Amino acid sequence: MNSSNYNDYFVPTFSRTGSPMVRGEGMYLVDADGKRYLDFGSGIAVSALGHSHPRLVSVLKDQGDKLLHLSNLYFSQPQIDLARMLIEHSFGKKVFLCNSGTEAIEGAIKFSRKWASKTAQDKYHVLSFYKGFHGRTYGALSATAQQQFHDGFGPLLEGFHYATLNDVAATKAVLDKNNFSTIIVEPIQGEGGVNIATPEFLSFLREYSREHGIALVFDEVQCGMGRTGKLWCYEHYGITPDILTAAKPLGGGLPLGAILCTEQIASAISPGNHGTTFGGNPLACALGCELLSIVSEPAFLEKVTRSGETIRAKLWALAKEFPVIRDVRGNGLLIGVEMAVDPKAIIPLCKEKGLLLIKAEHNTVRFMPPLIVEQADIDAALAIFEDVMKIIAKEQHK
Repeated sequence: MNSSNYNDYFVPTFSRTGSPMVRGEGMYLVDADGKRYLDFGSGIAVSALGHSHPRLVSVLKDQGDKLLHLSNLYFSQPQIDLARMLIEHSFGKKVFLCNSGTEAIEGAIKFSRKWASKTAQDKYHVLSFYKGFHGRTYGALSATAQQQFHDGFGPLLEGFHYATLNDVAATKAVLDKNNFSTIIVEPIQGEGGVNIATPEFLSFLREYSREHGIALVFDEVQCGMGRTGKLWCYEHYGITPDILTAAKPLGGGLPLGAILCTEQIASAISPGNHGTTFGGNPLACALGCELLSIVSEPAFLEKVTRSGETIRAKLWALAKEFPVIRDVRGNGLLIGVEMAVDPKAIIPLCKEKGLLLIKAEHNTVRFMPPLIVEQADIDAALAIFEDVMKIIAKEQHK
């Protein structure tokens, strides 16, 4: 059966082609035809330790023999262990466990609005930033300031406003107009093109939100958990939020999200205000504990930083040779390559040659390899990318 037939089974939310992927081996995925692909997308930043990491496989088998699901009416030891580890490795004092980044954002909006409502009933407005991406459910979608995701799904939720990242004056002008409960910002906008918030801008948000009793939410679903060379992206800035959302790699490949928050925010929430059936699944939490113990090691994070520097240096070298590469930006192993052309032709060519990359908005190609990437993997990936750049350059000169 070819891929066009596979697509007959599904609601057309994804544009997928090729043979099904059937197994993973470290940095590689293997499809049903036996073709190997060097994975520089990491399942959209999920597979931080690559595929079938032996320590994760061992935990999976061990916990699978014990308990797969437990209602949140009861404590589970993996949940307790993971919550404690998250608190020990962050600013957070309380944790809520859910299933995804979108759910974490939804919860963050609810928590901050509930907290702010203690001050004033009209203190519910939410500010987020153009080119940001926070998810596809209605609260998260309303906070996602990209029109293409809104078309056909209106009306969105009331009270959501947008400003331009890194523009202090324009952001202050929006904030001054309404009574805000929440500011949501990605320190590095992933889906929007790997756009980095400046220290000055985040400092402004921290000072303004503190002065006006607004909850500052850092969305670190994509840029957190070691991806930038520190466990949390906020550590690069020396600025702590009131709420942080995490997910993607947190569950070691299984669905798991988390909200980390201050005691002050948590004090506004009481039993029945929020919940989840599957959030904090024992199996996902056990994997999360093992993953966190690995990626929080200083030596591991230092290697992520070095690997990112190497990739960016090689990409800048290619940019000098191929003008189609306009910019290289990012931090750690969250790297965006902005192209002068739509990457819709580049991504399939790379896949055909055995390299998996992911497109972001504004003509950007994302390099997000597993955090275990080695020099040989970097060399192989960049060699394929260079070959594709040569093809694109020839096409442009026809």
